[in-house]
Amino acid sequence: MTKALADPAYDSKNNFSYLYNNDIVPAIKVRKNSSGRSCGCYPRKVSVISQIGNYDYWKGSVSYGKRWIVESVFSVLRRIFGEHVMAHKRQNMVKELELKMVLYTNLCQRRRKLSYARNM
Repeated sequence: MTKALADPAYDSKNNFSYLYNNDIVPAIKVRKNSSGRSCGCYPRKVSVISQIGNYDYWKGSVSYGKRWIVESVFSVLRRIFGEHVMAHKRQNMVKELELKMVLYTNLCQRRRKLSYARNM
């Protein structure tokens, strides 16, 4: 992962620090009342200053406008598979979600093949 697109609910020092420490570009929209003071998290300070300075430039530079694509995929996955997982252990939850993603990918590929065959 090279970039994290997130809404203001994820605007926290912990998230910015985690992303910085793992060399991930934080594309997190900060809250409207954010100040440019560091308060112990320099990566968040840089993001706040760049968003306050010129929001449209920041939005283009981190591709924040493409967040709707991710939200659309999550919406489709919730419609198809539901909002819950059956597993109780974290490692099994991850496996279950990976399996759901594989199934979704196969479904999309079959749909493309059928569409292509109809258009021939």
